[in-house]
Order: sequence, then C-alpha cells, then structure tokens
Amino acid sequence: MSVIVIGGQFKGPPNSGNGGYVCGLLAREAEGPATAVLKARIPLDVELALERDGEGAQLADLDGGLIAESGPGRFDLPEPPPSPGLEAARAASARYIGHSQRAHPICFTCGTERDEGDGLRVFPGQLEGAATGVMACDWTPHAAFAEADGAVPPEVIWAALDCPGFFAWVEKEGRHGALLGTMTGEVLRRPRAGEPCVVVAWPLEREGRKETSGVALYDQGGALLARAHQVWIMMGPRPAAA
Repeated sequence: MSVIVIGGQFKGPPNSGNGGYVCGLLAREAEGPATAVLKARIPLDVELALERDGEGAQLADLDGGLIAESGPGRFDLPEPPPSPGLEAARAASARYIGHSQRAHPICFTCGTERDEGDGLRVFPGQLEGAATGVMACDWTPHAAFAEADGAVPPEVIWAALDCPGFFAWVEKEGRHGALLGTMTGEVLRRPRAGEPCVVVAWPLEREGRKETSGVALYDQGGALLARAHQVWIMMGPRPAAA
C-alpha cells in the first residue's frame, strides 16, 4: 500500500479529482485493457491509500472508505472510427461549447481557464459532416506532463479521453449534468510531449440514467494511440425513454 495525494491541479469538478485522471492512475500498471469504477467523490489535497495487486488497484481514504477500484477490462464494442485528421479536428475544436459558455472552466481536461502546462486544454467540438454528437479536437501534450523518457504517462492520457465522451452527449441531447461512473481504457502507445494528436468521441447508447460513450486518441498520421469507453451517470430527473 502506498499513500498518495491528488493535488488540486487535477480537479474535474471544483471539489473532486478528475475522473479520467484517477481512473488512469488506477490502471497505470495494467497490461492491456483495464476497467476503473468510481465509487465516491475523489478528495483533493489529502492523503489517500492506493493498493495494487496483480489484477488491479483500489483507492481508499485512510479510514478505509472505498473511492475507486480497477481490474482487467475488455472491449465489447465496434472498433473506433478512423481519425478525421488534424485539420478537421482543429476546425471542430473551434466549435467547443466552452468557448462561448462556462462549461467546466477549471477542469483539468477541458477547462478554458487553465493555462498551457497546468491543464490539458482538450476542447472537443462537433465534427463537421459527422452524426450529431461525434466530437473531435486536436491535442498536443505539454512538456510539463512528460515523464523522463519524454512520453506522457497513462493517467494524463486517460484524462485527455475523459471529457470528450461527456460532451458527445451534451451535443447530442443538450444536457450538461452527468458524472463519470466507469471507464474502460487501453493505451497502445504513449504520445510524446509536443506530438500533435487527435481526439475523437461519440455517443453510443443511453439506458435510463446511463449514457455510454466511445473515445479514441490518434497520432497525426491516423494511428490509434489509445481508446476508451465510458459510462456517464446522469444527474437530475429520470430521462424519458430514448
């Protein structure tokens, strides 16, 4: 067991850790796909207990309260769509809702009020010519997030894949209230600092309060770097049937 602190830099909501970042921390040592489940609010700037075993990891407070856990995962969904390319991704990013509305402005992943090297500044917008809710943006990892070998760590990659899946449903259905519940992801190759990448996200299905999204990360040549699918838990009144 190790004691870790998730600093305020890595917030999603104002008083909770970024869900994708925390899922990536738990899945950091996984070989192949991993599934992480968030069980409770993720406290910031306090000591937490992280325990790993051969199958996964658990994150708890120091009183033993379970916050999140991970284990082996698998993908039962179709392969991700191809990359639209950097030019189309940049054009989509210009349509990011956060440029015109206050949509999570302090979030580590998608916050417009976060500076380069402090937040990831992943700004997904509707992809031109695609079905409603298919989002894309460009993302170039900052050197501040690179490890000693120059590559970005898994938890930052998982964080970059977090919010685009949320905004896929915002675009499709016009609602903002949902929290990440489960994320299954796999990193095939870690991008390096300064390497231009493309993020794509799309809505998959809704069942009651659960909305499922797919997300993928590509290099500038279109090779798949990482992929994920997510379950978002809607807040507010129970929605009408799809």
